[in-house]
Amino acid sequence: MKFKKHLEKKYDTKEKMSEFLKGYEEFKLGVMLKEERKKANMTQSQVAERMGTQKEAISRIENHSKNINIETLLKYAAALGLKVRIVFES
Repeated sequence: MKFKKHLEKKYDTKEKMSEFLKGYEEFKLGVMLKEERKKANMTQSQVAERMGTQKEAISRIENHSKNINIETLLKYAAALGLKVRIVFES
């Protein structure tokens, strides 16, 4: 069974699919942050030091990015020498 068909079967209502996609987007953000950190050849400890926080906080951001606030996202990006751009699409 293809993945798309699997999702359609498992999340058979609009509400279920919407909830799944919301969780996926939160997960995807954490994955993107971790990938950018690795591209910058930095450890979680190094990012934490630049942000003025603890390594555990960086781990939570990367693995449980639900409800990450904009200020934290901007600080994380700045620690990597990056900027954040937000785009709204319809």
